[in-house]
Amino acid sequence: MPTAILIDDEPLACEMVLEYLQRHPEIEVLAVCHDGFEGLKAIQQKKPDLIFLDIQMPRINGFEMLELVENPPAVIFTTAFDEYAIKAFELHAMDYLLKPYSQERFDKAINKFLQQPASGKTPALLETTALSPQQADRIVIRDNSNIRIININDILYIEAADDYARIVTASGSYLKNRTMSSLEKQLPGNSFVRIHRSCIVNIKEITKIHPHEKESYLVQLRNGKQLPVSKSGYPKLREKLGF
Repeated sequence: MPTAILIDDEPLACEMVLEYLQRHPEIEVLAVCHDGFEGLKAIQQKKPDLIFLDIQMPRINGFEMLELVENPPAVIFTTAFDEYAIKAFELHAMDYLLKPYSQERFDKAINKFLQQPASGKTPALLETTALSPQQADRIVIRDNSNIRIININDILYIEAADDYARIVTASGSYLKNRTMSSLEKQLPGNSFVRIHRSCIVNIKEITKIHPHEKESYLVQLRNGKQLPVSKSGYPKLREKLGF
């Protein structure tokens, strides 16, 4: 029997999903959660096949919560979100239900899930939605059992770490399961520059640039850290710094 979890901060929205699910007794509801932290914990513990997920929720939004889930289940979004996200849903989501939606539209989404329960498109969806204005000023990190919200301005630099990116701040470093390319697109171009294929740096942290090896340079940050600048990264760095 397929299992599901509901994650929405609006009790009436959860009640509507439960009511519509009465037509689908083949799906077992394991939990009803009202914020992203609660939803993440329930997904980790119960490992559902499907989640019904709202986007605009307190503390962390639905996209940010989904980024923290390892091997995420199929997702049906239940949302009144903006046009930007709708375009992303159309490309990558299992399905999405725009509030208010009918029983008939809900049934269509359920039937789609039952026919193809694993979407496999969640990483592409998250890379797309990370560029939305709602996520422009922060990055959410899973740090062991804790969830940290990092302000973009607090990032010193980001470096590649195998399949992860290491986000370094004054208070510590944290691994994020995102590509360097997707993070580069999310970060404001007037504050960050990719100086190497494996390194993005916060421009305001740079105190010195000096030659290193043939056709390469090092930047020194305010905390003393030195980072390599590639041949292709140097012109971009000069352009950002205006010299």
